[in-house]
Amino acid sequence: MTGMDQSNMAASGAMQNHPASETNNPLVDMQTMTPTPKLSDPGIGLRDNGRRVLTYSDLRSTFIDPDGREPGRTIELHLTGHMEKFAWSFDGIKFSDAEPLRLKYGERLRITLVNDTMMTHPIHLHGMWSDLEDEDGNFMVRKHTIDMPPGSKRSYRVTADALGRWAYHCHLMYHMEMGMFREVRVDE
Repeated sequence: MTGMDQSNMAASGAMQNHPASETNNPLVDMQTMTPTPKLSDPGIGLRDNGRRVLTYSDLRSTFIDPDGREPGRTIELHLTGHMEKFAWSFDGIKFSDAEPLRLKYGERLRITLVNDTMMTHPIHLHGMWSDLEDEDGNFMVRKHTIDMPPGSKRSYRVTADALGRWAYHCHLMYHMEMGMFREVRVDE
């Protein structure tokens, strides 16, 4: 298409897989086909406006990855919704129907989030740190909340070092209230 900047699109054949729970789901009205990390994108309204805006690609930790271990497994979750129905969820499953995410105490894992919606979602995991990775899987910075722009795919490492039941949700309260919430259980 003339004038369409495709420089940030994933390589041909790198189509995103989606969980079966999104298929024919009345609570899911869109899916991202070629998500990108967008770590250097300041966001809508902040691009090319003559001001410098801090982005995730500008952040660097003053310390190395505190855990140091490679993740033993990866959990991929899709941020889903239906704009007209005001329905928000993880993997097309609202909180009231979702099983908890189960982590083993002491394990190191990677969580990969794919934002299939047209809204930004600040995702927060209670009780544990989120160690944001760059596009190559290198440790960047430790965060409490990971901001997920539309069409993005970002990964972070978590060490399950806090036993118990923890909230995992979008920090936009109406998204959380409408179902973009999960329970994380850390068991021995």
